[in-house]
Amino acid sequence: MSNAHAADPTTSSPSPVEESASRSGIARAAGLIGLGNIASRVLGLVREMVIATQFGTGPLTAAFTIASQVPTTIYDLLIGGLLSSALVPVFSEYATRQDNNTSLWRLASIVLSLTTLLLSLLTAIILIFAPQVTVLFASGFDPELRAATTLLLRLIAPSILFFGLSGVLTGLLYALKRFAFVAFAPAIFNLGIITGALVLSRAFEGNARIIGLALGLFLGSVLQLLLLLPDLRMVQLRRQLGAFWEEPGLRRILTLYVPIALSVVIANIGVIVDRNLASNTGVPQTIPWMRNATTLIQFPLGLVAAAISLAILPSLSRLAATEDWPGYRRTLQMGLRMVLVLIIPATIGLFVLAEPIVRLLFERGAFLPEDTYWTALALRFYLLGLIFAAIDQLLIIAFYSRQDTWTPALVGIFTVGVYLVVALPLVGPFKMLGLVLANSVQHFAHAVVMLYLLQRRLGGLTGGGMRRMVPCTLLAALGMGVMVWATSFIGAPLLPATLVGQVAAVVLPGIVGLGSYALLTTILRIEEAQEIARLLLRRAR
Repeated sequence: MSNAHAADPTTSSPSPVEESASRSGIARAAGLIGLGNIASRVLGLVREMVIATQFGTGPLTAAFTIASQVPTTIYDLLIGGLLSSALVPVFSEYATRQDNNTSLWRLASIVLSLTTLLLSLLTAIILIFAPQVTVLFASGFDPELRAATTLLLRLIAPSILFFGLSGVLTGLLYALKRFAFVAFAPAIFNLGIITGALVLSRAFEGNARIIGLALGLFLGSVLQLLLLLPDLRMVQLRRQLGAFWEEPGLRRILTLYVPIALSVVIANIGVIVDRNLASNTGVPQTIPWMRNATTLIQFPLGLVAAAISLAILPSLSRLAATEDWPGYRRTLQMGLRMVLVLIIPATIGLFVLAEPIVRLLFERGAFLPEDTYWTALALRFYLLGLIFAAIDQLLIIAFYSRQDTWTPALVGIFTVGVYLVVALPLVGPFKMLGLVLANSVQHFAHAVVMLYLLQRRLGGLTGGGMRRMVPCTLLAALGMGVMVWATSFIGAPLLPATLVGQVAAVVLPGIVGLGSYALLTTILRIEEAQEIARLLLRRAR
């Protein structure tokens, strides 16, 4: 691949109108994905609220968490890493060919056929060796809890196939820039789990009610796949498994995926170690506390970083394919600025309001005040790495768009080592908090190394508008944080200890924070914040 600096130095800069149009285009695409992410994250929060209310944070919830981690791990290994690193870039390249997408449909058909074959085999293996897999993920569980986890795993395992097929179709639709159904698929998945917790669990009694939750997860995976099919009705995918290795696009996808597979294996070894360390703390609630805190972290991460990253990936892939490096740098820097202007205030707001938010969302039924305290504490420690995790998503996407999958893979392997170096000595004295802090340090290390390497290859990422925007955004977000804290500190003692009071304890400081941040970004003339505000106003009309 040509060096980014090989671009013609005489290339003219875009006009303000062109740059504004580009920024608006990315914002519109990110906005659509963001709407889907809002639906998904809201239903994800509802899902965790329902699980917390119905099942609490006890051992059975921990068993379900471990069982559901297995298909997630397999998806991350075989499809999740493949999606951004290889499927979208290669599918996007095929979508630009002047052959009425014939070659794209052939490649997609082959990938779908191979995915079906491989994941069906893996599902059968998981069903047979479920007890051994349970021990691998949760060696600290007692025999009774391991047996419950094994049962739940066998019920959940078939979802692996549906997750995989949904992932491939997602890559195809992103390459075609068809975001609508893809954006809302995760919301449907969460709806399936909610249905399991509220409806299917009623078919069972006592501790067996947790089976309904596992069945709901499987239902959600099926519904997620079904939602994507209408958007592909014009594609007329054909089964073309014969002589699949002759397809150059497939060879390129697999070549790009090799380093990703290596890094995902190493990363999931880290996940398995994390779960084992958590299961050996002697506090079964540790796993649900971490799960609930992670759910809250994923809300801004998915709404902001994932939405913007996925929105600009096809554009970055095409700019890299045509070696338009000035345009590539502008697009990537624009994405970074948009992520930062949203994720920095989100991080500070969540940190200040961690306990009121957890109390509002989870503290009812089997979820106790003690659970609120520990979940909020875990959330604050996770938040230390949120900004770096958000930046990192965009940096990883940038390497993938250049069809460079080795660099993120090697950096990922290195930072898993960083995680282990921090986690192993801290888990003994600090238990859960040591694990969460190690996770934040890992995000910090990964983002810093990735930014350094990408800056060396591309140049210009931290200059220009970034030098002014970042300190201005930090200043505005800190001012917002002070206003949120003051509102919460003054108002909390005046609010009743009811649901209305809990809502007010979050909403009132939130409104003050939103208003103060909007005012401060206007005073400081942060263009990205103003662009996002204009987009929201246009959508509201």
